[in-house]
Amino acid sequence: MAKSSALASIQISLVLLLAIVVCLEANLLDPYCCYRGKETKITAYVQLFLGGPNVTTVPVAGALGRPRIPEEFGTISVNDARLTEGISINSLTVGRSQGLYVSASRDNLNSFDVFSFLFTNAQYNGSTLEFQGPGLDLQNVTTVREVSVVSGTKTFRYAQGYAAFETVLRRPAMNYTVIRANVTISHY
Repeated sequence: MAKSSALASIQISLVLLLAIVVCLEANLLDPYCCYRGKETKITAYVQLFLGGPNVTTVPVAGALGRPRIPEEFGTISVNDARLTEGISINSLTVGRSQGLYVSASRDNLNSFDVFSFLFTNAQYNGSTLEFQGPGLDLQNVTTVREVSVVSGTKTFRYAQGYAAFETVLRRPAMNYTVIRANVTISHY
């Protein structure tokens, strides 16, 4: 009985050792290998109009007795802006940036953002990326802001990653701002 038990232990150990060697050869013991899947990097530009006839961002709610402006604590804004291939307003549209932005700090410096990129271009048509996290520094729009990519659909199913958002063009007289999004994601 003890002999067969010892033999079974040796056989199991050999199978495990063989599995470890196969995984090492296949580089599957890298903790990120199986999880990461495919890495994709995307650069897109969000074309924002904060006023005028083409307005893309509108404050929709706020604290009672307080002005409804993006910088005011408690203000909730919605956004539906063009997502383009390049910085120019005439650049090819690749999708939409849509979401909610909440002025979430009492010192009026930061927002909390939940938004989506909805792609309409040929390469990613029907795919989405979902973002969540601290957004725009409302007093210093020149800073680079990192936001989490928390999910995706279609081509970007099970996406996770991050995006660096940077204001690259401001024309206050036109209420026009362009924000570059450098997105790095892992997905299946």
